[in-house]
Amino acid sequence: MASAKQDQDIVIQIVGNFETTDVSLSRLEELAKTVCSRFAWPRTPQARYEVSIAIVGDAEIRQLNARFLNHKTTTDCLSFDLSDDAGTEITNRKSRVFELIVNGEMAVRQAELRGHSNEAELALYITHGLLHNLGFDDKNSDQARTMHETEDKILQQMGYGFVYNSNTRARGHESSEDP
Repeated sequence: MASAKQDQDIVIQIVGNFETTDVSLSRLEELAKTVCSRFAWPRTPQARYEVSIAIVGDAEIRQLNARFLNHKTTTDCLSFDLSDDAGTEITNRKSRVFELIVNGEMAVRQAELRGHSNEAELALYITHGLLHNLGFDDKNSDQARTMHETEDKILQQMGYGFVYNSNTRARGHESSEDP
């Protein structure tokens, strides 16, 4: 959990362009603060974090995916690190600016298929995007396994349970397949 000082230096804003049920935006904000404080503070203790999260539908994320990554398909999450590497002249503190776009429509479908709440699925997408911005990667199977295990550990600690590996954990083994 972040200290009061750290909470003041982590600002989360969530907007929804896609309405979904059973989702607590304040709980998702707390999740984002927890991820930032857990993985960012040891690396850049003087930084301020600003995270904007937009919950959108398939059509909007497909359009953004094509515009920014030249992929013509829908996706679960797009994450952007908009930070400037230089500190401000006044405080010499770096400002980390992250923008996440998560697919609420996909979250509803996947949550139903995988047997957990829409909020848990959105929490997975938010955690995944933030971890990318904080230095995690999933380009190869070892990196992916580490990243997905970290996601599940965070989500379990935040009360969502095992979300990424929810189906395989119940059977007693792990999978590296994407949801």
